[in-house]
Amino acid sequence: MSEAAILVVEDEEAIREMLVMALGQAGFTVLQAADAAQAQTVLEHNRTDLILLDWMLPGMSGVEWARRLRKNRRHAVVPIILVTARGEEEDKVRGLEVGADDYVAKPFSPRELVARIRAVLRRSGQHEQEHRIELEGIVLDTEEHHLSIDREPVTLSPTEFRLLAFFMTHPNKVYSRSQLLDEVWGRSTFIEERTVDVHIRRLRRILAEHQRDQLIQTVRGFGYRFSLQ
Repeated sequence: MSEAAILVVEDEEAIREMLVMALGQAGFTVLQAADAAQAQTVLEHNRTDLILLDWMLPGMSGVEWARRLRKNRRHAVVPIILVTARGEEEDKVRGLEVGADDYVAKPFSPRELVARIRAVLRRSGQHEQEHRIELEGIVLDTEEHHLSIDREPVTLSPTEFRLLAFFMTHPNKVYSRSQLLDEVWGRSTFIEERTVDVHIRRLRRILAEHQRDQLIQTVRGFGYRFSLQ
């Protein structure tokens, strides 16, 4: 974990330098960029295990760049943590909707940030023991981080990928939001329960494009189930 490469995308130089120093002291390899264009170049030429992305950037916003990354098959698997001064719940939901894996509101302590980064990196490595999972025409390869439905490639964010992998390995069982947080995000997570609903909604929308959204059922008053006929 300590050797993970973190790409810091922050336009304010003083904040960027503070983040670079804090993450370097925590043992991470740190890459940096001042805007989305620079970040894209860094991403194309360097191994990146996680992106720490400021919401408000000059030119293209961090949210817009995150949205584009999630549509790019090559980079869709890289976890993203959004960093911003916007702390309203609707803004958090919007960040998660575009595919961010976590959300940190300013001001925050370096210690909290490092803990969140390590938690996201741990989550991104789950389900590796299940190399190939196949159900209902859905084939999920955890080694290649590849998903196909009816042999058509489908792009998922790291969080949706882990969530689908968990559902596919635990079909026909009902899980509460707190149980899904424990199993998919990890027991030491900082994530709120509503985050589960946001990612379920995103995953259903993707599955609906292939007439598979009915597989994820809402069990009123409790949680969700991946239902096989």
